Amino acid sequence: MATYTKDQLKQLVNGTVDKYTLHDMQSQFKDPDRFHKILEVWQEHVDWDDRIILPLAENLFVVLKEDGKRIIKSRSGYEFCEVHENWKLHARVFLRNTEEQFDELYPRKMACHPDWMEIREYYDPNDGTLLEVEAVPPGYPAIHDFQPDIDTFYNEWLGQPLQ
Repeated sequence: MATYTKDQLKQLVNGTVDKYTLHDMQSQFKDPDRFHKILEVWQEHVDWDDRIILPLAENLFVVLKEDGKRIIKSRSGYEFCEVHENWKLHARVFLRNTEEQFDELYPRKMACHPDWMEIREYYDPNDGTLLEVEAVPPGYPAIHDFQPDIDTFYNEWLGQPLQ
């Protein structure tokens, strides 16, 4: 089992880790303290003080507020909602649902037909960072990707309660 330094994890977060180290990080068993180290790295990459307890995506985190609430917060500091809610319902959304809009992404005749699919781009309301993209049938509800059981993760997987 490989052990990686905090500096190597910073390179991972910054996108500067070499491809061989990246392959090893992804394919080998994880060192026992990697989760805590990566939380420290992410915490250093944001300009706010709320404690990150779970990274959801490159620019989205579950944070613990002083009042004990667990919310989804972006790297820019935008607070979407509590963790059990669908953050996408609080994001800025650009809807691609015409052939002309699909032409911006795909060569003509290589995209789906707008009667069959639409593309939703979810953006951070603070800084416009693209957070996620969905390709769904028209009218389909916003997909709630992930509802983490944070207490079970901390208690049973990490072997320590969330404090």
